[in-house]
Amino acid sequence: MDSKLILDGLAKSYPGRPVFTGINAEVGCGKRLVITGPNGSGKSTLMKVICGFIRPTRGRVILNVNNQKLNRLEIRPHIGLVSPDLVLYDELTAIENLLFFAGVSGLYFSARELENRLDLVGLGGRGSDFAGSYSSGMKQRLKYCLALLRDPELLLLDEPSANLDEPGKALVDEIIRSRRGITVIATNERAELEYADEIVRLG
Repeated sequence: MDSKLILDGLAKSYPGRPVFTGINAEVGCGKRLVITGPNGSGKSTLMKVICGFIRPTRGRVILNVNNQKLNRLEIRPHIGLVSPDLVLYDELTAIENLLFFAGVSGLYFSARELENRLDLVGLGGRGSDFAGSYSSGMKQRLKYCLALLRDPELLLLDEPSANLDEPGKALVDEIIRSRRGITVIATNERAELEYADEIVRLG
């Protein structure tokens, strides 16, 4: 599926506090945009604008999929997100979390399919465990499993290696490098800047 992400003159401000302004970028299939900058520079805010979770003060986010221009709300079904703001349900098992979020998105998977998906992110055999019993690194792996369920045209990774051990970071590296769609990464990690085909520097 052919896709292109365009950030056109994006700006975001709150009363008395500008966050960022004049953000322009364009990335296509198989390419990676890295957003970087010091803490508080607006990286997570920009990611939320790209997701359509919050509106920009100025400018627009355009996602073209197969030459069809999608608006802010139409973008959402084409997005996978890994973010500290993404909250899992501790009282549900990993499989139940995946079933719930898939159902909200209109997707259906059997429990066996989801077990196979968990195995791919290093959580094989842990699908029946409550998410509340997971370590922070295991929850991060579960978020990747969730984000990749629909094989999204646009994958947004806010602090992609947060809480992960070395095998987890290697898994993320493999996911990022093997992606056929567009990947947007918000990070302060110097090593993750090397993924960039284009960089947006904030602050």
